[in-house]
Amino acid sequence: MARSAPVTPPPVSTRSVRRPISRASLEIVIARAVAVFGLLFGAQSLPTALAQRDLIDTAWWFSTVVTVYGLLVISLVASLIKRGAEIINAIFAFVFLIILVSWPLSVGLSPWEGAGRPWVWLMMTVSTAAAAVAFPVVAASLYLIVAPVIYGFVRLTPYGGSGSLTITALDVVYSILLGGAVLVIITMLRSAAGRVDDAQSMALARYLDAVREHATEVERVRVDSLVHDTVLTTFLSAARAETEEQRHRATHLARNAIVHLKQAVAAPSGDETLVPVREVVRRICGVRDMMRASFDMSAEEAGDGTLPTMAAESLYAATLQAMVNSFHHAGDESVSRWVTVRRAQDGVVVQVGDAGRGFVVGDIPAERLGVRVSIIERMQGVGGVARVDSTPGAGTVVTIAWPARAEVPQ
Repeated sequence: MARSAPVTPPPVSTRSVRRPISRASLEIVIARAVAVFGLLFGAQSLPTALAQRDLIDTAWWFSTVVTVYGLLVISLVASLIKRGAEIINAIFAFVFLIILVSWPLSVGLSPWEGAGRPWVWLMMTVSTAAAAVAFPVVAASLYLIVAPVIYGFVRLTPYGGSGSLTITALDVVYSILLGGAVLVIITMLRSAAGRVDDAQSMALARYLDAVREHATEVERVRVDSLVHDTVLTTFLSAARAETEEQRHRATHLARNAIVHLKQAVAAPSGDETLVPVREVVRRICGVRDMMRASFDMSAEEAGDGTLPTMAAESLYAATLQAMVNSFHHAGDESVSRWVTVRRAQDGVVVQVGDAGRGFVVGDIPAERLGVRVSIIERMQGVGGVARVDSTPGAGTVVTIAWPARAEVPQ
């Protein structure tokens, strides 16, 4: 199935919907902020690194400077393309520890006396911030202590300039406090974003439950009316039939009741009101704006047609279920997802697709009702049709059409 090119959906509301912040989007913001912060500190420390070049082994100086500043640039690029930022920050934190430990091997004893703090001192906070991005809280906290302490030991040795114990201790404490402040801020933001994600997921689940309950109630009222108007009337007439004419009338009513029941299977809604297709598109766009996973929306070919109320409700509910399934099972926000709506044979076809994990449709357990009941049987109940095409590792496409004769692409 070729993916439709993403286009702007038709105007469905003059009011813009702001997406709530989520843990994944926050991680991107944090990674970018730390990358920019690292480049600024790197620019600040570069003059010192250049000034100390003659005091350090040339090969060691060149390799460490290129590695440190190269990783800072790669970290910024990774944060902008939203891929690999955590890995790059983890590499930077690990490389920085190697530089600290190997520092004594890079300088001679006499030339370094009186040269001041090693230039890597100015990058200490960058390394602790990178650890806060890349590692869990416990590991980041451990790094926050270990890295400054290693620097302190190096600084006290002749290879680090034989620094004053008091000044060096203050430097170590300063690094721990500043890095700790960064770690606390990042941890608090992550916790808040996690609570927002949980609340959003719960709201979507409750909203879906409400849609199902509404559809169930509408179906109950319809069935009650059908039973009262046809089946019950037929039974009462049959029970009171005493003459041949009355029996003939009861038989006629029974035949009509059977016809009505068969018609109800194909078109269950007794509500003759119509809903514009654009209203269904508007509601789908509303759900898309609520989700933290981005869906590309294409609805330029939806047309200006109308749908029976029950068909519109079922089409919307099935689309919502397909989007929720993709949200929960296809993968994280980096997975490409889309929704297309188009007109077809006096009806409408909706496709919800993603390029995520995929699955084997035949392996869905019987107790999992999301696909079988909420999508396929729901559409069959209103005279529509739904099909799920999925391949492990190659994504999933859910095609939903009303009425059943509407074109369903293979």
